[in-house]
Formats: sequence, C-alpha cells, structure tokens
Amino acid sequence: MAFILSYLFIIGLLLGSFFNVVGLRVPEKKSIVAPRSACPNCHTTLSWTELIPVFSYLWQRGQCKHCDQKISPLYPFMELLAGVLFAFSFYVIGYDMEMIVALSLVSLLLIITVSDLTFMIIPNKVLLVFFVLFIVLRAAIPLDPWYDPALGFIAGFGLLLLIAIVSRGGMGGGDIKLVAVLGIALGLQNVLLTFFFAAMLGSIAGLIGILLGKVKRKNPIPFGPFIAMGALIAYFYGSKIVAWYINSFLY
Repeated sequence: MAFILSYLFIIGLLLGSFFNVVGLRVPEKKSIVAPRSACPNCHTTLSWTELIPVFSYLWQRGQCKHCDQKISPLYPFMELLAGVLFAFSFYVIGYDMEMIVALSLVSLLLIITVSDLTFMIIPNKVLLVFFVLFIVLRAAIPLDPWYDPALGFIAGFGLLLLIAIVSRGGMGGGDIKLVAVLGIALGLQNVLLTFFFAAMLGSIAGLIGILLGKVKRKNPIPFGPFIAMGALIAYFYGSKIVAWYINSFLY
C-alpha cells in the first residue's frame, strides 16, 4: 500500500507539471509540446533541474534563477495537489477499474482550475477531449443504472443553462459545459451534489472575499475551481453524504 501510494504521488507530481502546461497554454492557443518551458519574464529556456515538480520551486526560493522574477506559487501548488489527489484516489478506491475514471476526473479538474484561475476561461478543447474520454470510460466501466451518465449530462447542462438564462448571464458558458461533462463521469445524483457544494463553497469564498475587501460586489470570480472542489467531494463521498442525510433527517 505504502509503495503504491508513494508511486502514485510521484506520478501525480510529474503529471501535475504537465497539467499546468496544458491549463496555461491551451487558452492561449499554444502548443502543449513545443516550445520547451521558459521563464515568462526573461524567456530563458528552463533546464531539467528547474523543472522538478515542487522541489525546484523550493530550491530556487520561488524565483527564476536567471532574472530573479518571482514564480507563481500556483505551479508547485497544483503539482503537489495532483500528487496528493492521485494517491488519495487509490486510498479511497483501491484496486478497481474505477481508478481510471478517478484519475481522469482529477486530471480534468486540475487543468480547468489552472485555466480558470489564470484566464477565467475553461477551454473547449480540454472539455471535448474529456467528454469523449468519459463516454468511453463509462461504456467500459458503467454506473448503476447504465443510463445514469446520460441523466447526469442532461441534468448538469440543463440546470446550469437554466440558471444562466434566469440570471441573464450569471453563469458562464464554460461552467455549463464543464458540469455537463462531469455529469457523464458522476451520474445524476453526484452531478447535482457537485453543483450544490460548488455553490455553497463559492458563496462562502465570495462573502469572505467581500468582507476582506479582496472581492468587489458584482465582479465575476472564477467558478471553475469551486465546481472542481464540489465534484471531488461528490465523487468520493456523495453516496455517504446522501445516506447520512437520509438516515439523519428523513427517518
């Protein structure tokens, strides 16, 4: 168990670095394979020693060693989070084919979080890739009932589209498409829980931001990261939360 958790943590760290690249380059319509990573300030191509996930950031004290420009802490944070979530997925799911869905879900959520935090964009290309991937995965690793992914897709898309219409643009198109894609992986119950948790977490964060003076009223904030958090809670703990609610309040 310890070996597998450590292995998945390291794989997550490495892939987390790649997810950063995808999340930052795709919205700007850049290639994710070329050119090689470089400092955004001095444009110096980075050596392999400067690209070791998390460690390089700590070793360089959060600065580019060529121009001393500060490096965004988003990079090591997402790398570390990827490692933790990869290992956590196995800890919760164990030796099961569902692990493929879990790791794919985590990958999507990390990529869109980087994009939304940086550009307030959830790229269509990323969503399309995972839309196809989740259809294939749910055909091979079905939910119960087998049509639950279709219900999740319809509910996710329809609910957020209705909110966008009623609020006259209060919900972004990227958020609508993201929740629809998540519905395929999560199914009806968990996609509804995803939106519930996302709305709750987003409201709390927005209120705290306003009280601290960090967020101005009516100014848009990225909702993708809250959808990501809501999706993780729903995916890993949705059934337990629903069972707890039913047992505690309905009986």
